[in-house]
Amino acid sequence: MYNRRELGRATLAGLAAPLLAALAPAGNQGGLGVQTCSFGGVKRTAGVDPIDTLADAVAACGVRHCELFAPQIEAQFGSAHAGHHTMSAMSPQMMRRELRKWRLRVPDSYFRTIAARFAKAGIAISAFNYSPNASFSDEEIDRGFAMAKALGAQLITASVTLGVAKRIAPFADHHRMVVALQGGAPGGEPNALSTPDSVAAALALSKYFRVSLDIGDFTAANFDAVAYVRDHHREIATLRLKDRRKTTGENLPWGEGDAPIREVLRLVKQEAWPIRGYVEYDYAGPTGAIDEVKKCLAYASEAMM
Repeated sequence: MYNRRELGRATLAGLAAPLLAALAPAGNQGGLGVQTCSFGGVKRTAGVDPIDTLADAVAACGVRHCELFAPQIEAQFGSAHAGHHTMSAMSPQMMRRELRKWRLRVPDSYFRTIAARFAKAGIAISAFNYSPNASFSDEEIDRGFAMAKALGAQLITASVTLGVAKRIAPFADHHRMVVALQGGAPGGEPNALSTPDSVAAALALSKYFRVSLDIGDFTAANFDAVAYVRDHHREIATLRLKDRRKTTGENLPWGEGDAPIREVLRLVKQEAWPIRGYVEYDYAGPTGAIDEVKKCLAYASEAMM
């Protein structure tokens, strides 16, 4: 028998599964996408808007969807983005206040335009990585859902603490939008979702909460990613794919660390679970970000053959 919360979670899972499955394109390395923070080091071209550079970098990797990292499209000091404020001469406190004002005042059309520019490059924004922290006002948390909808994202991914997750929960319920929570590494921020138990406590806060499992960080914390995916696949919306050594080890090229990327991808494919995966390039590779992401995608493609 299901209790009311379990029944609600099962019902939402039934609704979300075909939606997530439909958004995972056929082919293209099993429908894998890319986390756009992978391209933070991509060289900007004079006269070319960074948004177009970012969209083109994703497209150059041969994928068709991405997890968009919010700081790459938000106001930044010294930013060259169209419509952004320039805040280079301000103190950190002043910059934080200006960023809050920007989030609350920027029109939805700004985000719709970004979505259109990604679409022009053949890329769908399937997830919006928006991670509130304790400094966020309730209005900023709420605004993230409007941003995600304007971008065309079907869900939000968020690296948050348990305390912040409690604040996000009523907004997720109000907007009826899935928020996939990503944990932090042990020893990091207090109350981070750094263990399976803390993640479970966060999931209980809203029927719209799911897990965004970072396989690399999970491995670095000495947890078994394969077992967790097998046991909790109904609660997992997305996978962040990267390789790390155990015991808070460094990020490494895929196949050189301890993260069971191959085994997790094969399990998800074999069971046909509607879990979307995003490549994150987060190591010091010998070539540029685009070429390194392509290597990761080739590794994933071989793993799922």
